[in-house]
Amino acid sequence: MGAENNYLTLEQLEFYEKNGYLVVEKFASQDECKEMMQRMGELLGGFTPENKSIFSTKKQEVVNSSEHSLPFQLQTTDNFFRRSANNISFFFEEKAFDEDGNLRQPKELSINKVGHALHDLDPVFRKFSRSDRITGLVASLGYKKPLPIQSMYIFKQPGIGGEVRPHQDSTFLYTYPYSCTGFWLALENANVENGCLWALPGSHSKGKLAKKFVIQSDGTSVMEGAEPTYDMSKLVPLEVKAGSLVLLHGLLVHQSFENTSPKSRHAYSVHVIEGDGTVYPEENWLQRDPGFPFEPLYSCARVGRQAS
Repeated sequence: MGAENNYLTLEQLEFYEKNGYLVVEKFASQDECKEMMQRMGELLGGFTPENKSIFSTKKQEVVNSSEHSLPFQLQTTDNFFRRSANNISFFFEEKAFDEDGNLRQPKELSINKVGHALHDLDPVFRKFSRSDRITGLVASLGYKKPLPIQSMYIFKQPGIGGEVRPHQDSTFLYTYPYSCTGFWLALENANVENGCLWALPGSHSKGKLAKKFVIQSDGTSVMEGAEPTYDMSKLVPLEVKAGSLVLLHGLLVHQSFENTSPKSRHAYSVHVIEGDGTVYPEENWLQRDPGFPFEPLYSCARVGRQAS
């Protein structure tokens, strides 16, 4: 990493604060990447696609294919998606099914992502998510009581890997004050051809959240806020090698395009919020059951550099 004790250097921190993202090369070893990919292969092997939930970011919707003629809209709630905060769930690509609702290809090549509690429930992903290296990064960013609240294994399947429209992560995971940070690990090489991340440098600096995905008291979902206009000509591609980690500020505008190449682009991501002195509203879509609370990565007392 180029930093002692797994902390970011001053130069890295300055780059992150200016641009809203940071690439940390060779963060994970190739063996670690292979271990997580192999573990996901095992999880997929035991998955039976009975509930065919489709994840789409183009319309910010989840479609339940058992109700194929009645696509899920923002004003309704997909309980499968909501429950995934408490377990390990599988979501299909939009283009995975034919007109009759049958998979066009094997399930291993049809899944969009797996989430959202891998970092707590699976030993392999938990080991990485709570490693000393992650702890050091989080501490460098000034977190006092960091709460890893969401994790995703993202496949970006060859040929059908869907586009992720420009967005801010805090739209879906917001606190007051804002405190969300994404930690995105490339498990395979990511480039323009297979749908790498693209970022809008400095777009986090205004400190404003354009939209919020809100769960209302009656259980319906709405997207609050107007669709912003961005100068997408200033987007920069974040092409990285397997093992590289990308830090993403919760207010940074970023996206990825469709993967039309014959190569996949597997990645693993974890999102962290501050649990000390912030409010995590009940209107956030991601809510844990009372018996499964968010588990802090550490407290101030455990990290001397952060102790008050």
